[in-house]
Amino acid sequence: MAVNPDDKRDEPLLRTADKYTQAPKVSHKLLTKEERQAIIQADEQKRQEERKLEEHQGTGPIGHWWHKMRTGPNKVTAAMAIVALGVVYGDIGTSPLYTMQTFLTGQGGVAHANETAVIGMLSLVFWTMTLIVTIEYVLICMRVDNKGEGGIFALYSLLRKYGKWLIVPAMIGGAAFLADSVLTPAMSISSAVEGLQTLPGLESVFESNPNLTLMITIVIIIAVFAVQSRGTESIGKVFGSMVLIWFLFIGIAGAVSMSHNLEVLRALNPVYGIQFLFSGDNRAGIALMGTVFLAITGAEALYSDMGHVGRGSIYVTWPFINVALVLSYFGQGAWIIRTLKNPAFVHEGSTPNPFFAMLTPGMRYVAVLLSVMAGVIASQALISGAFTIVSEATRLNWMPHLQVRYPSRTRGQLYIPTINVVLCCSTLIVLLLFRNSEHIAAAYGLALTITMIMTSILVTVYLWHKRNKIAAIVFAVIFPTIMLMFFIASMAKFLHGGWFTLLLALAILTVMYTWDEGTKLERAQRRHMSPEDCLPVLQRLHDDDTIPYYADNIVYLTSDTEMKRIDTDIFFSIFANHPKRARAWWAVSVETADEPFTREYSVETLGTDFLFRVRIRLGFKVRTSVPAYLHQIMHDLLRSGELPSQKTSYPKVDADPEIGPIRYVLIHKELMPESKVSSKGAMALRIKYAIRHVAGSPTKWFGLAPYDPVTEVQPLFLATVRPPRLKRIN
Repeated sequence: MAVNPDDKRDEPLLRTADKYTQAPKVSHKLLTKEERQAIIQADEQKRQEERKLEEHQGTGPIGHWWHKMRTGPNKVTAAMAIVALGVVYGDIGTSPLYTMQTFLTGQGGVAHANETAVIGMLSLVFWTMTLIVTIEYVLICMRVDNKGEGGIFALYSLLRKYGKWLIVPAMIGGAAFLADSVLTPAMSISSAVEGLQTLPGLESVFESNPNLTLMITIVIIIAVFAVQSRGTESIGKVFGSMVLIWFLFIGIAGAVSMSHNLEVLRALNPVYGIQFLFSGDNRAGIALMGTVFLAITGAEALYSDMGHVGRGSIYVTWPFINVALVLSYFGQGAWIIRTLKNPAFVHEGSTPNPFFAMLTPGMRYVAVLLSVMAGVIASQALISGAFTIVSEATRLNWMPHLQVRYPSRTRGQLYIPTINVVLCCSTLIVLLLFRNSEHIAAAYGLALTITMIMTSILVTVYLWHKRNKIAAIVFAVIFPTIMLMFFIASMAKFLHGGWFTLLLALAILTVMYTWDEGTKLERAQRRHMSPEDCLPVLQRLHDDDTIPYYADNIVYLTSDTEMKRIDTDIFFSIFANHPKRARAWWAVSVETADEPFTREYSVETLGTDFLFRVRIRLGFKVRTSVPAYLHQIMHDLLRSGELPSQKTSYPKVDADPEIGPIRYVLIHKELMPESKVSSKGAMALRIKYAIRHVAGSPTKWFGLAPYDPVTEVQPLFLATVRPPRLKRIN
């Protein structure tokens, strides 16, 4: 006698299958305990801010401005100010270690320096910091943000509607910034570790072990990248306290040295700097501007890291940082002037480091130890900035979509595991290639001048369209001109290592350009079908009992968020080769919300009980577990009657007898050999697909890895070339 399969679901094993599997299930709760506590704390903080706002209603514009700095997205707290110190200022904070020494080297040593040269150099450094960092970046660029995010790509996102040509400076600037992100950790950490060689007690150890410095640097670099997963807030709190001590130290040490020779205050007059630049006392010529640029190498990090720490934190902390840096430079300048007639330093070729030389012997031990910590921290600004730049690039479809983690409740503080690994490996390659900071310095800073020029161009366009045209003209005359001088001066480094920086920037630019071009070609080919076009044939396949089921549920993951249409890639996947018959077909897209704990979904049935368009919206702190959430959606539709019963007859690994087996499908595209496409377009697509192969499948991001999804490759049908007919022969 035949057995009714429906009776099998009463078997004990089917009913108790969940005892043998721990497949993830969706809770009945909308939030976890930790999420509820976080929301309660955020709501309480918001109420406190509203009460403070009421208290400051009658305090006038200044009081209102001060309140805005203490509340809202740009609020300033002592904790976040400390984070800003550790995340943003590490790079620019280590510049006093080598800027003035490089100046003396360019002059030919203390023997060829004079008071006019020192005052002129200090004037150039002071006014460059004032014009580029304070005015251009802090006061102008940081007012231009994209939902709190900074950086050249965020700036481009606001301006791209004003001209297609703007993609050129944006891509070039972003590629150069990422190239510098590779060099900065190698430069800052290696130069800091090499400072250990100056300690008398360790000189013999390093002399007997020439590779010891390199090995220590490698270990520290690996450790720095290993802690990135904890997030910039956690790192910044640890690093910030150290950076605070560092800036207090260099500021006080500089003030003490400067107090012995207040003549250096003449450098506050910009005339001395301009006169020295074009005078015979300047032995370095235009290359002097490359030395001056070393004082502002961390300026771009202020803008790119704005999303990590908030604009307000940078506004509050920069004045302190600026004063400490100026005091350090002026203190070193005062020491050089006092040393001009000192026989111990005036012999030919003497190039002492003014930063350490102006200190007493006992304080030099403290300075070396602090500089080691500061050098390690300096790399953090560029690493966190690189995460921001890559995140912005993926939103612009200039790079593959990679898994992004948000260690804190602030979306701006992000961590990208793949980029962290790539940066770490690239930094180690740079270190092994150049081996010490002296050789790395030859390539250092050149790429960053390119980024700052491109940023200046985009800011000029922003001012022209969004603000005042006269202000835009003034800005364009001053800032890009200054940055162009820095670039020309830095090109002197090209043959000594700068070629590596430009080669690295070119490689990154190639990735962004080809990914963008490939995406445009794919989108030009993409087509969509209306429900009335595809539903009749899908209904026929759904009801055709002569074709066995491919799976009860076939789930397609798609980037298309429009709910009233079906991507032709999905349609032809269903009918390609052997038709994929199913009880239900699903087209699922996932969006990331700006809120941390959002869990929402919407469904469009298109008037059927077998075709479902699902859009899942998850907060950026919520793990993307599509299988678990899709089971919940299916049960919701079963209860509402929109999805017919799918009771299974045999146990399944997900232990859910109410839902039939599910098969997940991902669709990739490949270029047809007969495609009528330019050689440039074909190359762009090939490189894009190669990058996608290296970057990996998005299965982990969707939470599908353990479910063995099917990855299909469909031809990319661009305009095709028809080959001539074949001639039949006997």
